[in-house]
Amino acid sequence: MYMLKCSDGSYYVGHTDNIEARVSQHKHGLIENCYTSTRLPVEVVFVQNFGTREEAFAAERRIKKWSRKKKEALITQDWQLISLLAKKKFSK
Repeated sequence: MYMLKCSDGSYYVGHTDNIEARVSQHKHGLIENCYTSTRLPVEVVFVQNFGTREEAFAAERRIKKWSRKKKEALITQDWQLISLLAKKKFSK
């Protein structure tokens, strides 16, 4: 699972079996209709390995729903902030 930072400051989350090849495809705009193709250049800001493709895909789907702040906490590996941001806020 990987996260890219796009030229507009947004983040893109994906998964792959070959990180070097996939990042090269992103950087050269070779993935048709991809979010990153209109936001070049991109840079890799986070990579995490998983035991299976299914685990990586599940992590991708989960992280795509995260707030920008929570994604940035993951990038900096600020586990305390991630935990704080993960707590649900209930209105009274």
